[in-house]
Amino acid sequence: MAAVILFPAIDLKQGHCVRLQQGDMARATIFSQDPAAQALAFARQGFEYLHVVDLDGAIAGHPVNAAAVEAILAAVEIPLQLGGGIRDIDGIERWLAKGIARVIMGTAAVSDPNFVRRAARLYPGRIAVGIDARDGKVALEGWAKTSAVTAAELGKRFEDAGVAAIVYTDILRDGVLKGLNIEATLALADALRIPVIASGGLASLADVERLVMPDCAKLEGAIAGRALYDGRLDPAKALRLIRLATAPA
Repeated sequence: MAAVILFPAIDLKQGHCVRLQQGDMARATIFSQDPAAQALAFARQGFEYLHVVDLDGAIAGHPVNAAAVEAILAAVEIPLQLGGGIRDIDGIERWLAKGIARVIMGTAAVSDPNFVRRAARLYPGRIAVGIDARDGKVALEGWAKTSAVTAAELGKRFEDAGVAAIVYTDILRDGVLKGLNIEATLALADALRIPVIASGGLASLADVERLVMPDCAKLEGAIAGRALYDGRLDPAKALRLIRLATAPA
């Protein structure tokens, strides 16, 4: 069994590291005013991959917190995947050139799937698709709008495009510590050949224990946010659990 990746989340709003509740920009809690220092802390705790989102950029349709992202890149050597407001080839090229390992396309995946497919072919293994769902339907533009497209329908549009991963977020669980929606995430993973990352609601070590069970082996990993920031999830215990569960017999 390959080791599941636990991605600590750094969500950027007005230059700060925040967590939202159910995607509501009005319900943002600031956890750090120095995102680069937070990224370095995660790296020193042993995490091997960061998940970074420009929340303001997702709504504006173009990068807003670029300076904070660049500061994170300068502070750590571990790879970053970045989403939020990246909606053209030039933007993708700029971030990849700056050192971003993987760009996450969200709104563009719904509004212009051909563009995302083209980007995935141009940059194989470096384009992920963010599928953020509310009651099973895909949300877009920083979760401000809900489409009529289901998560599985959207994912299947990219099956043969070379997309590296699907980041699947259950919006109603995001930031409220209700636990990952494993059932919906596994259903999506069963419907697709693209690796799926679980996001939204990771609350405690119990979620990590669930992630290392055999039926979750098909998942690439999961994103941890508020539980890390408020101390509900001990990084050392979580990473040790993953190592033990995936160590050769």
